[in-house]
Amino acid sequence: MKNAFASGLLIATALATPAIAHAQSATAFVGPLSADAPDAATLNARCDKLFAEAKRRFAALEAMPGPHTVESALKAYDELSALINAAGAEFYSYGQSAGTEDMRKAGVDCANRFDALDTDIGLSRPVYDRLKAIPAVTGDPVTAYYLKRTLEGYERSGVNLDDAKRAQVKALQDELTKLGSEFDQNIPAARGSIRALPSELAGLPADWIASHQPGPDGLVTITTDTPDYQPVMAYAENDALREKLARVYASRAYPQNSELLGKIFTKRQELATLLGRPNYASLILESRMLTTPEQVIAHMADLDAAATPAMQKDLAELRAALAEIRPGQELTPFNLGIARQHALKTRYDLDSQEVRKYFTFDNVQRGIFDLTEDLFGFEIRPWETAKWHPDVETFEIVDGGQVIGRFYLDSHPRDGKYKHANHIALRKGIAGDAIPVSVLTMNLPKGGYDTGLMEHRDVETYLHEFGHLIHSILGGNQRWMGQSGVANERDFTEAPSQMLEEWVYDYDTLAKFARNETGEVIPRALVDKMVAARFFGQGINEKTQLGYSNASLRYHLGAPSDPSATGISAAYKAYVSPFAPIPPAENTHPEAAFGHLNGYSAGYYTYGWSRVIAADLFSRFKAAGLRDPKTAQDYRRLVIGPGGSKPAAELIEDFLGRPVSAEALKEKLAGGQK
Repeated sequence: MKNAFASGLLIATALATPAIAHAQSATAFVGPLSADAPDAATLNARCDKLFAEAKRRFAALEAMPGPHTVESALKAYDELSALINAAGAEFYSYGQSAGTEDMRKAGVDCANRFDALDTDIGLSRPVYDRLKAIPAVTGDPVTAYYLKRTLEGYERSGVNLDDAKRAQVKALQDELTKLGSEFDQNIPAARGSIRALPSELAGLPADWIASHQPGPDGLVTITTDTPDYQPVMAYAENDALREKLARVYASRAYPQNSELLGKIFTKRQELATLLGRPNYASLILESRMLTTPEQVIAHMADLDAAATPAMQKDLAELRAALAEIRPGQELTPFNLGIARQHALKTRYDLDSQEVRKYFTFDNVQRGIFDLTEDLFGFEIRPWETAKWHPDVETFEIVDGGQVIGRFYLDSHPRDGKYKHANHIALRKGIAGDAIPVSVLTMNLPKGGYDTGLMEHRDVETYLHEFGHLIHSILGGNQRWMGQSGVANERDFTEAPSQMLEEWVYDYDTLAKFARNETGEVIPRALVDKMVAARFFGQGINEKTQLGYSNASLRYHLGAPSDPSATGISAAYKAYVSPFAPIPPAENTHPEAAFGHLNGYSAGYYTYGWSRVIAADLFSRFKAAGLRDPKTAQDYRRLVIGPGGSKPAAELIEDFLGRPVSAEALKEKLAGGQK
């Protein structure tokens, strides 16, 4: 479910069709979302109903008489997991985006209840014994693979420990769920802001200024939300304004979240020790494509060697650009954005404010829909259903006359809502029983040309998240829910979305939707400049990401020597500094709002490894043409269509005709050195 470790251990993850003669399938019992629930009491009542049914099914599975077969024990386990997955994901989403604080708390509390039950199931010796008793599966490699991964997950979770140690594992898991939930909630609650005079906003885009009118006191409020933060750091001419906002942004949820991280890392190490592993990283990597910390470190070293020359070139250009607009200043996190914008203008003749005039939210959304419809051969149309906020939009995907998936888009910022972008599979698809349902939670500008222009990187973010949604839906017609949608090894799951990002640099794609206020299509010459400038900064970005990956891994190679907030913050700077293109700012604490340290634990390297895979997958499109129908359909059929029914390495090899290679990404990085 939403506890990343729980889903990692059980990572057959959730499953499929009727069992033990229950009157309804789990999917039918759960039914649609309570998206229009009026209050927390309604959500709590729904949670109680679903939780009671899950407990009942769990007890029935533990008591199931033999003989145990795929059709009895595995289906029963599948049904139980389907119910827990659907309920946990639904309430996790309420915790992110419901309309009131009480409703968000109800969502978080319920999701935590299902996380705890998931842990109980993962440690249940009676359930494990029934699954283990299933005879070897022959003639059905998909089911055999599913059962194998399920049993391996149980064994990693400690099911073979004695009762006392299993109780200790359970207690640690429950404590980690509680600590992680508190950590996650603290991030949106720590939304910060500064106040500024209108005269201090020089350099910011006109549409941004129009959407930030002064209050009664004559001051403008600027928040740490992405649509505020990124333009200020890129365009504001006032050095003090940028530094003031950046310091607030980089210290959100400190010290409370850094203190929580100290506890989380300590408890994770205790859990790993109890389970006989040297550290928590070793434990969670066992079910990944890269299966040991040593493999991750080797991957990072390989990527570091390729990225360092590109970073050095980037830094030379940025320092030269900064010297022209701020003579005597050194590069810092506070002036990096304006140095980059000046370099783009003077070295690449590219004005980012000119680019953004062609991207409004509505046009971008339609363009992304058109692109994916064209590539994969389906249709997106409106879906009339209940919503939890007026901003939410709802759609369904139709393929061959059949609805194959539905989704919600919660695209704009508001108080109390999750502050980043993510995809949640609210319902996993099950062949013959249920279609997949997803939600994208994002924080993109709202409005038209006056107030809602988007940065090009926002377009990239939207397409990336939509890629997860497409993966979940197109891979969502599996027999077993645990293999449905994005159910692959965790370090593969970002690759399909990262590959789709390539299309936002394709002129033919952009020309279909990128228009300015007068209706003029984005000029090819402007896109050519965007493509030429694309590699500028990629070395810095890759090295920065490696710093995040290093922190994520190193925090999980043992218990922290100093688990206090100051100790965790000092360790973060020590871990990122060897890769950081410029030194981290003093007296800031970015680890406190680094949500991946909870959800991904030691696995942030996933993004870099996925970029390796994505570049390699894209090499086939690059050779055949970005809109080549056969390549697109092969990709759908061989890579995302199977969901998690095969190992990710096999999906890649099925599409490319060879194992994955890092050469395509290295060539891409080398492109930035020319």
